Amino acid sequence: MTETITAPGLAAGTWRIDPGHSEITFSVRHMMTTVRGVFTAFGGRIDIAEDPFASSAHAEITIASIDTRNAERDELIRSPQILDAAAHPHITFTATSVSHARTGRRARHPRYTVDGDLTIRGMTRPVSLLTEFHGAGVDQWGGVRAGFTASTRILRSDYGIEFNIPLQGDRLMLGDEIEIGLQIQAVRADS
Repeated sequence: MTETITAPGLAAGTWRIDPGHSEITFSVRHMMTTVRGVFTAFGGRIDIAEDPFASSAHAEITIASIDTRNAERDELIRSPQILDAAAHPHITFTATSVSHARTGRRARHPRYTVDGDLTIRGMTRPVSLLTEFHGAGVDQWGGVRAGFTASTRILRSDYGIEFNIPLQGDRLMLGDEIEIGLQIQAVRADS
């Protein structure tokens, strides 16, 4: 059986991520709670092919733009102990394939798995983004926009990020797993 994508309004062509209407978030366990943060500087493009399963995407995040609402913590995250923004100023993602998501539950919007390569600190690892398409339409300026959400989980240790602080007993201050969330609005380049 041939897979098909039903995505009204998502025409073939180049779509540019609109950072002013998009968000990249992350969260990690910190002691007994969860710390959340955002990156405020990022960009990218989505190239929708005539066969949407042959589409590609590339995104770049500026590490210096991290914001966890705590300036001291943000500086530590930018430091060589964690993300090393001076030596590796960007996190990048390049999509390698698109397929129907096998989530086992019914979703309100079409769901896809976008597989790709995530590079952090110069180390590239494969990741899968569970992605939903929320539709496309014309904005108030006559541009054509499309909306997506996506999420994934990674282990920071997979990218050589071992920094931690021991707590009482055998506990550590930071968890290894990081949840990443994307709210993406993209504008068709020729609109």
